[in-house]
Amino acid sequence: MSRMTPSEMAQIIGGGLLSFPVTHFDDQHQFVEDAYREHCGWMLQRDLAGLFAAGGTGEFFSLRPEEVAQVVRAAVAETKGKVPVIAGCGYGTAIATDLARSAEIEGADGVLLLPPYLMNSTQDGLAAHIEAVCKSTSLGVIVYNRDNAVLNEDTLEKLCDRNPNLVGFKDGVGDIELMMRVFARMGDRLTYIGGLPTAETFALPYLEMGVTTYSSAIFNFLPEWALSFYQAVRARDRETVMNGLRDFVLPYITLRNRGRGYAVSIVKAGMTAIGRGAGPVRPPLTDLTTGELSELKALIAAVQPKDQRLAANG
Repeated sequence: MSRMTPSEMAQIIGGGLLSFPVTHFDDQHQFVEDAYREHCGWMLQRDLAGLFAAGGTGEFFSLRPEEVAQVVRAAVAETKGKVPVIAGCGYGTAIATDLARSAEIEGADGVLLLPPYLMNSTQDGLAAHIEAVCKSTSLGVIVYNRDNAVLNEDTLEKLCDRNPNLVGFKDGVGDIELMMRVFARMGDRLTYIGGLPTAETFALPYLEMGVTTYSSAIFNFLPEWALSFYQAVRARDRETVMNGLRDFVLPYITLRNRGRGYAVSIVKAGMTAIGRGAGPVRPPLTDLTTGELSELKALIAAVQPKDQRLAANG
């Protein structure tokens, strides 16, 4: 059972940086709960506003429903109420509603509703899917606007009118006109979250559109850097943001773009690079090559504080 109302959860996550821990696997691709919990605890030594458990970077798409519950349970146990835990949720409507109910049982504070599996649909079909999930739980629901689940402002407004627990809108599309139409229509009825791959790239312009937070995958392996960058964004320190983009984010994106699915794989590679390996990605994803990992290590070393570099090498 959640410790907070949907509106309380939304207010908290809108006020700071979010991240999603990778899901730890052994060499046989089995979940390693102790390592996962240790990593969540390590992340929570920093100032985070919320954790997405079994989210996209946590390989939600490769987890069995019972594994999603196990990951969420572990995250809830480790956070001990320090920050909201938002559980991954998705697939078809029947599975998504089951996962939403399971997240509530496991003590999550909200669900992130990823696009339904495979199928494209109409706005009415998407609305019915989202509403079924909202009705299945008392938790706050954040809809992830991306891929085959792109909502317009009319659909979103109707959903919000009928479902008070629909409290968040995470954008993974990058359509500036759509974002402005949504924000102009919905205002502070929703909390807006940046959800494009490597969200740091878009953080400053999105802040001007009312998107006060984003989920940082980079936080998994460069938490201090990620927090410093976020603080520069919120302060509208354009020079610091641009330096961060040039020095790390844009070269990182160039490396990420070399392989399909690398948006997840490169985060686990970053964990390996700092000496906090989280195991391989599950198929059908593939890990970075040895050469690509070496390139990533060099990028990280260039921006990582000296004491952390020593710890990683020691």
